[in-house]
Amino acid sequence: MEGYRVLEIKQSVFENNDREADRLREQLKQEKTFLLNLMSSPGSGKTTTLKATIAALKDEFRIGVMEADIDSDVDAATIEKTGAKVIQLHTGGMCHLDAGMTRQGLLGLGTADIDFAILENIGNLVCPAEFDTGAVKNAMILSVPEGHDKPLKYPLMFSICDVLLINKIDVLPYFDFDIEACKKYVLRLNPNMKIIPICARTGEGIEEFAQWLREQIKAWNS
Repeated sequence: MEGYRVLEIKQSVFENNDREADRLREQLKQEKTFLLNLMSSPGSGKTTTLKATIAALKDEFRIGVMEADIDSDVDAATIEKTGAKVIQLHTGGMCHLDAGMTRQGLLGLGTADIDFAILENIGNLVCPAEFDTGAVKNAMILSVPEGHDKPLKYPLMFSICDVLLINKIDVLPYFDFDIEACKKYVLRLNPNMKIIPICARTGEGIEEFAQWLREQIKAWNS
């Protein structure tokens, strides 16, 4: 005879978060604010990609950025130099953001004067994929040095995203990265994924990503 109860806490947390995420999206829709959740491993080039993306779109949209980190404000200081409105979020050791935390960040950032908000999530291919932040679209970056087999190792992350940026393509000749194999693995998991090879450092591919964002923001506001 079992003398204890088993509580499905994880399921409850996810269900509550999903409801909060839906409420946040509804609010963003009413405010005509588009929120992009940007995820990747540490060192993939998220901040460099953000800088290039902001430069491509800053004359068309009022942009705000939420920089999430376990600690430090290095990335926020970097993004501030682009002229975008920015706020640093510290997660207190947590390796992800959920919808409630994202709402707090948006309140701190202020969305009254923002058309396009970006959440630079914690550098991690596991935890951030498990929590709906309330973003309109999810984007992720995979850098060439990480290897083309990452979709096989972290399938959830590649399954929930709408666009994949394969970054650092300038170093393809120096790494054993099979870009066609990577695309095949990704599309097997997520047939609707938009895949854009880029080099954030040189700007290659950034305009294609910017155009994708323009289309998504227009659709969100229509």
